[in-house]
Amino acid sequence: MRWQWQAAWLWDVEHCQEHKILIIGLDNAGKTTIMYQYLLGDTVHTSPTIGSNVEEIKYKNTQFVMWDLGGQESLRASWNTYYANTQFIILVVDSTDQDRLPVVKEELCKILAHDELAKASLLVLANKQDVKSALSSADISRELNLTSLKRHHWRIQACCALTGEGLNQGMEWICDRVRNK
Repeated sequence: MRWQWQAAWLWDVEHCQEHKILIIGLDNAGKTTIMYQYLLGDTVHTSPTIGSNVEEIKYKNTQFVMWDLGGQESLRASWNTYYANTQFIILVVDSTDQDRLPVVKEELCKILAHDELAKASLLVLANKQDVKSALSSADISRELNLTSLKRHHWRIQACCALTGEGLNQGMEWICDRVRNK
């Protein structure tokens, strides 16, 4: 009978563990809107993030601590102070901002080269798919050269932060990664 209690206790500990997610991307990509869609299931009015926002989010019995980091150029240098113990990176890309994709690619390369993120999985959210001029997730994947990533598990997901479309598919992938680690 004792082993049953221990097994139940281990199951509870394993399933109550919080998993750290960093939400990053350039300014105006939709990071904060996405975080609050995950938290509240609704669109909230946001303003540019100065520093960071943090929320605890439960998705299908899995606990996450989500850190939404400001994406202005002056704030990106401080992103590395948040890397410790990060299991997942959500990179939010503004699919309508083709001109800044080289900057996104450069920032992504810097992030993924950091030792503290060596085991982190990457979810790229191709946001603003509701806009007619938006690049497809395949185009963004090509521009960011995602297929060259060998050290990190990754996925790209088309989404719309305002409606929530595509966001659940991204979290499903993250939850699958939690279960398969």
